[in-house]
Amino acid sequence: MSDANNPPKFTGPGSPRDVPPRPGELGVDPYSLPPPVRDELLKPDPVAIDTAAKELKDGLNRCPQCGATDIRPKLGGDLLVCAYCRHEWQGKRVEEEFGLGEGQDQLEGTIIASGARDIAADEAVLRTYKCTGCGAEVTINTESAMTARCHWCRNVFGVNEQVANGAVPDAVLPFHIKKDDAVARIRQFVDKRRFFALKAFKEEFTPENVIAVYLPYMIVDGKASVDVAGKGEIETRRYTRGEGNNKKTYYDADVYQVDRHVDFTVDDLPLESSRERANLDTNSNTNNIINAIQPFDTKNAVKWNASYLRGCSSEKRDLDVEHMKPRLADQLLSIARARVESSVNRYGRGVRWEQEGLKVHGSRWVAMYLPVWLYSYHQPGGGGGLLHYIAVNGRTGETMGSVPVQKWKLFLVSLTAGTFLEGIVLWFMAVTS
Repeated sequence: MSDANNPPKFTGPGSPRDVPPRPGELGVDPYSLPPPVRDELLKPDPVAIDTAAKELKDGLNRCPQCGATDIRPKLGGDLLVCAYCRHEWQGKRVEEEFGLGEGQDQLEGTIIASGARDIAADEAVLRTYKCTGCGAEVTINTESAMTARCHWCRNVFGVNEQVANGAVPDAVLPFHIKKDDAVARIRQFVDKRRFFALKAFKEEFTPENVIAVYLPYMIVDGKASVDVAGKGEIETRRYTRGEGNNKKTYYDADVYQVDRHVDFTVDDLPLESSRERANLDTNSNTNNIINAIQPFDTKNAVKWNASYLRGCSSEKRDLDVEHMKPRLADQLLSIARARVESSVNRYGRGVRWEQEGLKVHGSRWVAMYLPVWLYSYHQPGGGGGLLHYIAVNGRTGETMGSVPVQKWKLFLVSLTAGTFLEGIVLWFMAVTS
């Protein structure tokens, strides 16, 4: 994330550069080595911040008042509620629990929370727990679910252990918007666009099929410096030459070399950590819709507890920190460009930036599930068709979507509008002649 003259240096705790080789990477069997060397090679990758919920490691989240395991989120707030004694309690905010809301200006190297560590390719997505109540085995497929109920004694299990398959993050931001509200918002969004909508879409539109899904993100704090250089122009004179159709406008301008340097920090920058959601190919999907419903109030995220996902679907993270650093670099450069914009207002003809250099002094990565109500519709067509989404921010209710349209209606309206404008121009010419 820096130029060729400034190679990045990752020296902070938790940096992937500081992680020892995994077993097999050295070309030798670690079990054949002396104990001190073997233990060093086989020990888990170091992390800077351990956010694991050790109290929930056995998969059981018990009510602090009665000990029951049937725990559910209370929609509309950040509370958990016991289905038996109705006791309610608040999850701990992850920022307060691990000090993630401060120290951005002191960041050095790459700091990774335990839920954001690299995904192990051979880590199974199926997790099996032995029920302490009856001894039965309960299996959970972490590709799409994080909780399951024992079919014998009815104990409820949740995947709270931070296994290295990318399914368990450091934090979760609970839903506030209820399904009825989300359905109403989606229906209102479509009704405003119904005239142009594809006939098949209108016939099949069923907003009640909206699903509550937790999408995986990396929430990044960072400290960076950016240098930009280019040419800025200030117009000094404007004049025309030629006549009739050959008339051309010219201008004279003073050209200046413009250099800017900016130091800044970012706090809670969200980046998609799912390869599928990070794919913004508008020819095959409308994933960009999900970005349009941001921001999320990530400051209110609570420490990971699978009980918050009862009744919801989830998508597993499949991107590591190293995969996401180029995206972070793009975002930081965009922020820097916006920061320097106000300092180049005197160049009336604008500034053409020709060189950019980014140095990331430090970054902190936390894995988090963010809540989205999602309605999807697949429009058949060439190349596999197009997948349309209508999304509702599960915290704020912000709604955005893509509705398949009948192109002939758009063409007809544009043609009618063009004819109308042409008529106004002809009338104006007739009146003023």
